[in-house]
Amino acid sequence: MKAEISPINLRNIFLRFSLLLVLAVIISSCGSAKKSSYFNEVGNNTFASYYEPLEPILQKNDLLSINISSLNAEVTEMFNIANNAGGTQIGGYLIDQDGFIRFPVLGKIEVAGLTKKELREYIRGELISKRLLMEPIVDIRFMNFKVSVLGEVNQPSVFTIPNEKVTLLEALGMAGDMTIFAKRDNVLLISEEDGVKSTKRIDLTSDELFTSPNYYLQPNDIVYVQPNDRKVRNTSNSAQWFSIILGSLSLAVISISTF
Repeated sequence: MKAEISPINLRNIFLRFSLLLVLAVIISSCGSAKKSSYFNEVGNNTFASYYEPLEPILQKNDLLSINISSLNAEVTEMFNIANNAGGTQIGGYLIDQDGFIRFPVLGKIEVAGLTKKELREYIRGELISKRLLMEPIVDIRFMNFKVSVLGEVNQPSVFTIPNEKVTLLEALGMAGDMTIFAKRDNVLLISEEDGVKSTKRIDLTSDELFTSPNYYLQPNDIVYVQPNDRKVRNTSNSAQWFSIILGSLSLAVISISTF
């Protein structure tokens, strides 16, 4: 004699199926929670900040603001003409393809390969030695210090850094932080110096970043955040899994309604 399944038993089966489905989702979420957080290994530690921000090397196509000040304001003004460009003209000193800028009175200066400090000391020395100014103050700033943050972040963009100092974590914050699908243990940092690109891999689940020279970004650095395996799987299989689950639930509902 064929056994019959009562509606109560079917409802129990459906309930168990639903609980198992929910449990599977919870387990999956818990398993990936650790991979979705920063610095899992960091405890109550202190880190010596002996890695100071590296002085950027001036390169071709860098745009510089060079401001001169001294006690003689009238004479000083002639050295600041490029910074006072008006209208649609862009002010500043653009380092040409040969690595030079043209500075008032001093003429053509080779600056590519120098640091801002070295260029500042050179200009100051020239102004004093040629008796153009007494005790001049030379201030040099980047006008195009920018970094790019791409990939699995909420607001990928190119960011201009006015204070010429930004950490990798600050750049990610400006980009709206990583998404839940970001691969935090393999962030790609792309840098360029003298036309040569270099790549570095950074693990943000470790505390090694705090003592790394990559903690501070350099001009024109590109940060690329890769998608994790979870997103790749979800992208390729989400429609398939949705159909399977929906079909199973529909079959269960129909079975309960029939009996």
